[in-house]
Amino acid sequence: MTTFTNPLDNVRIASPCAADWNAMYGNEQKRFCGDCKLNVYNLSGMTKQEAEALIMNAEGRLCVRFYRRADGSVMTKDCPVGWAGVKHRARIFATAAASMLMAVLTGVFFVSLFSTKSVTVGKLKIPLTRTTPDPRPLMGAIAPPKRTDPPKPKRTMTEIQGEIEAPVVKKTS
Repeated sequence: MTTFTNPLDNVRIASPCAADWNAMYGNEQKRFCGDCKLNVYNLSGMTKQEAEALIMNAEGRLCVRFYRRADGSVMTKDCPVGWAGVKHRARIFATAAASMLMAVLTGVFFVSLFSTKSVTVGKLKIPLTRTTPDPRPLMGAIAPPKRTDPPKPKRTMTEIQGEIEAPVVKKTS
């Protein structure tokens, strides 16, 4: 005879519901379904103790939503496997941020080794790169200065009932 140890191990869905969780009103733990007129509880959004207490104290129909892992156990908010994934992603992000910081600082260090001038901003010395002039001499004739003609008068157009009238151009013969 099997013993009853954990109510989450015995959760079975009699008939899966096709209602959309995002269309229901409520929070991440409990939402109201307009189709079946019941509260739908998200076991994966609760801690293990909250989910067990809900199942043990429920009377009558209980509508739940949850994620089941490959081993058959129900995933809860405080799941150690899920928490390990969060810690792993945070560790990857921290490693990437530290690598970027080290790359920037190493670049500044190497530029400062080969630079003779630097600008001080607070306590931070920022090296400046030096540009060298073109060593070839320029030769050739000097260009004449550009002529500056007086500006030409602008033609104006008048508006007549929303249409534009063409400007009158005087012909000289």
